[in-house]
Amino acid sequence: MLKQLRWKFVLINMILVTLVLTIVFAAVLAFSYRRLEMESTQAMERVLRSGNTDFPKREIGGGKPPNEKEPPKTMTAAFYVELNADGAVKNVFGENVTVTNEAALDAIVANVLAQERSSGTVRGESLRFLIQGNRIAFADRTNEIESLTSLLETSALVGFFGLLAFFGISLFLARWALRPIEKSWRQQRQFVADASHELKTPLTVILANMGIVLSHREETVQSQIKWLEYTQAEASRMKELVGSLLFLAQADDMQEALALSEVNFSDVVWSSVLPFESVAFEQNKTLASDIANNVVIRGNEDRLRRLTAILLDNAIKYSDECGTITLRLQKAQDKALLTVHNTGAQIPAGQLSHIFERFYRVDGSRTREKGGYGLGLSIAQSIVQSHHGRISVQSGKQGTIFTVSLPAGGAARLKK
Repeated sequence: MLKQLRWKFVLINMILVTLVLTIVFAAVLAFSYRRLEMESTQAMERVLRSGNTDFPKREIGGGKPPNEKEPPKTMTAAFYVELNADGAVKNVFGENVTVTNEAALDAIVANVLAQERSSGTVRGESLRFLIQGNRIAFADRTNEIESLTSLLETSALVGFFGLLAFFGISLFLARWALRPIEKSWRQQRQFVADASHELKTPLTVILANMGIVLSHREETVQSQIKWLEYTQAEASRMKELVGSLLFLAQADDMQEALALSEVNFSDVVWSSVLPFESVAFEQNKTLASDIANNVVIRGNEDRLRRLTAILLDNAIKYSDECGTITLRLQKAQDKALLTVHNTGAQIPAGQLSHIFERFYRVDGSRTREKGGYGLGLSIAQSIVQSHHGRISVQSGKQGTIFTVSLPAGGAARLKK
């Protein structure tokens, strides 16, 4: 599909470039033709005017009457013939022209008169004509034809190599322009595959549990309560997964309008920390917090609460035994900075860039030892981006720290 899209992109580019080059070269040729035609016409008009002032009778290099302007020089050879009442050639006048074949001249004149036009080109001859009364002026088109032919050949050569160059550029641009689409397409395929895998496990468990229950129809509900509880647990996990997938889909489409308000981020973080204190205590871990007062931002309170909960849940899950989780909220200039640090194993540097990808887990396993589906940090990143903020992660021997930076003081302008 991407290959077809790439070639379609190149084809459209080449069609447009070919169209533009054709129009440009056609305009250049038309302009050049018109200019050469005007030069020929001017040469014929000049030779006709010269005849009225007996210019052809003057000797080359001879004197000229006072204040008489010398006719402009031209590369176009021109002459005119004067006809008698019968239409036969009476006299020939011209510049840079010598008539050596009177029969050919008579045939040319007859050709012109047969066209019944005041100007045009002589069929079969490289001549242009202009009729004024009983006089017909002629201009040699040899230079005109050679110039147009040379220009046409040059245009064809330039166009050919230009199209080759644009073909190479189009291939490069196609790869560059489609790179985000290709990445998105790969992520979509991986997302569908991962979601299918995650849904397959609870569905398998639910079907197995229901199969056991149905195979013991004579048993009481109480005796089968274990299988029903397992089924309920798996259904709850599926509900959580589907909810997360729906959230990410809505975030991708940017179709969900956020309810915005001035939010006291300090209060939101406080209320999010309290439920996790008991969770940390049960796991023999320490949860410490340092929350500045009255850090106000403009945003969605529910989303911000979910963001804080995701980061705390992730820190508790992946901290080491008897580890410490530290949450800090402070205001730095026009930013609200939320940091969550946990002691524990270092995340390999090569995996930090993938930490916010959907379904990504550092150990790469699909076990449920720690629960979750690998969607939490993707949701956190989506929430931060919707608030025009930034989220980053650092990991070392002392543990892992997530840093969230959000515009403070109601300065955030969210997309709707």
